[in-house]
Amino acid sequence: MLASIRNSAPRQFSRAYSTAPVGTKNGNGILWASLATGAVLVGGRRSIFTQVPMWQQDLPRLSLLTHHHGLRQTTLQIGYLYTRSKQTIDVESATPATKALDPKNFVGFKLKEAIPINHDTSRFRFALEPNQELGLDITSCFVVKAKVGDDEKPTIRPYTPVSPQHARGYFDLVIKKYATGKMSSHIHAMAPGDILEIKGPVPKLPYKTGALKEIGMIAGGSGITPMLQLIQHVLADPNDHTKMTLVFANKSEEDIILRSTLDEFAKKHPDQLKVHYVIDKASSADWKGDVGYVNKELVQKYMPAADKDNILVSVCGPVPMMKSISGVKAPDYSQGEVGGIFKELGYTSEQVFKF
Repeated sequence: MLASIRNSAPRQFSRAYSTAPVGTKNGNGILWASLATGAVLVGGRRSIFTQVPMWQQDLPRLSLLTHHHGLRQTTLQIGYLYTRSKQTIDVESATPATKALDPKNFVGFKLKEAIPINHDTSRFRFALEPNQELGLDITSCFVVKAKVGDDEKPTIRPYTPVSPQHARGYFDLVIKKYATGKMSSHIHAMAPGDILEIKGPVPKLPYKTGALKEIGMIAGGSGITPMLQLIQHVLADPNDHTKMTLVFANKSEEDIILRSTLDEFAKKHPDQLKVHYVIDKASSADWKGDVGYVNKELVQKYMPAADKDNILVSVCGPVPMMKSISGVKAPDYSQGEVGGIFKELGYTSEQVFKF
């Protein structure tokens, strides 16, 4: 019966119902919508769909038309609600979003909630207007400003959000609290309703779809955030086939933040993203990743070789790690010369980017 219903459904309805099920992960939305379409076709009421868009009709009218079909009345109502929900989403996404950031002035953003991730790291969600997005390019960050303690001058630090680039109504920061970190301690002490001043965007790596064949990324601790920004952007673009390999270094397995997010991306895109974890010392025999520091052998094992065309290797992490792998940035925060392991392996300044 289901097969006959499916075969008799108009092509445009099948496409509408099967592209974006709302509020379901097991396909029930698609099934009920198909049944609803089938009920209308079997009941001889196909004309109401061809004459008037389904989302513009009122529910009582549809119920009246299908009253004599018994169970079909219920399935049609469910299909109607499903379609109306999808149409609403399409209309909202088609509305141009406004951008929240101001590159010249600091703007205050209200903290909605703070969700602990582990012993020293939390996800902080800040509110935007419903039809507003942050306004960051890929890749870029912003700077935050706060008066900390008795300091005469405000503390200013750069951060990269982990929420999708075009997320509307909110943005997320994942921040690790450091004992000597003024800004990280300040943000961790914020309560819902408190305001954080932000200015940006601050451009980083100018990324162009299709310009690179492969990107190698090495991140340490909270240095994962700009890497995640780039990973999300590449994987969200069906026209971008750039291959990416991430080496993510942390002190322990418990310190690995955003692991479930990274693992989910790697699982969904196995041919495009590889993720490798490195910890200083394994506390369990079950650990399957690498152990120790990111050294020359690991770089050679996982990063695209310097003699390949159209590749990039990037690094973000603590200063000692940057110094060892790529060399630190110049005093004026420009990229500076390539140093460390990358220099030893023959990477050029055009192939290296330091976040």
